[in-house]
Amino acid sequence: MIDVRVPTTRRGLLRRASLTGASMAGIAVSLGGCGSLFRAATSTPRLFTLTSAKDIGPGVNTQWQLVVEEPLASRAIDTDFIALMPSSTEVKYFDSARWAERAPRMVQTLLVESFENSNRIVAVGRQAVGLRADFQLTSELREFQAEYRDGLRSPPVIRVRLSAKMILQPQQIIVASQSFDREAQLDANDIDTIIRGFDSVLGATMKAVVEWALSQRNPNEGKLL
Repeated sequence: MIDVRVPTTRRGLLRRASLTGASMAGIAVSLGGCGSLFRAATSTPRLFTLTSAKDIGPGVNTQWQLVVEEPLASRAIDTDFIALMPSSTEVKYFDSARWAERAPRMVQTLLVESFENSNRIVAVGRQAVGLRADFQLTSELREFQAEYRDGLRSPPVIRVRLSAKMILQPQQIIVASQSFDREAQLDANDIDTIIRGFDSVLGATMKAVVEWALSQRNPNEGKLL
């Protein structure tokens, strides 16, 4: 079992101020000379996806509908490459392994599925499905990487941080906001263990997001709008 925890320190953080926009152009995606796990890919990569959160905690069923927007993300994360950080200011990527779709798009899909798994919401979906939403869930995927805090030969820490906002419709008012930060120290440094780590940590993050969102009250309930 992977022990997922809420970080208590700030080490290993990726500062978006230094890694967004044009500054990302200089980040290389290869890790030549660091071993087969980190070489620039030379063969067809393995594709990975993750699973939605289950075992959502009990609570009152909501009477509102929700649209889940695709999370915003920096260029380091908004890709199908699987990110790693050999230091707090450098981003690189794993060899011969990719997400099946861009990470923010994958997280959006899994968030929708996680809300559905709760069986506590009237309807949830993407904007494209045409829901008359009572709330819009917007978010920013700020951390989604394996952090090599003790060197590339040691097992990494998987880190996921998602900042979320619940926006009341049609007024477009933010009624709640919360940051969800989870991490887990792995016990091995192979790609299958790393993917299982991502699955566990993202699952714990999404479970917290869903339970938080479903606890929100709709101020428009009973009103004619």
